[in-house]
Amino acid sequence: MPRSINYAGLALIKESEGYRDHAYQDTGGVWTIGYGHTRGVKQGDTCNPSQAEYWLEHDLEAAEAAVSKYAKAPLTDNQFAALVSFTFNLGPGALQTLLSHGIENVPTQILRWDHDNGTVVPGLTTRRHKEAALWSMK
Repeated sequence: MPRSINYAGLALIKESEGYRDHAYQDTGGVWTIGYGHTRGVKQGDTCNPSQAEYWLEHDLEAAEAAVSKYAKAPLTDNQFAALVSFTFNLGPGALQTLLSHGIENVPTQILRWDHDNGTVVPGLTTRRHKEAALWSMK
């Protein structure tokens, strides 16, 4: 059975993404809705909380699979969840780059990923600090 994100990680993602019932462009200009759902989203789209939860559950499957594939070291549930949050936000390519610095360096390296289009985004800084803290929780 594939590994799934824990409650702490899911709460972190929901808090970081926020729920939006209408499509909006994120700081990178990507059309987004619900809890960070982007696939097929266009201006004028709307959703309800149930649809947003459904999308999140399915969108997380790709991030969970990427973490399971690329993180070769044993991970605690919180470490797995922190990497799923990171991957959900930035994608599997960013995860591979993060992990290339060594699993022991994740808490420090994760903090470097708070830019969008070359600009520091305060919301990303907050999210990265929460992911690093989750990583370090026993």
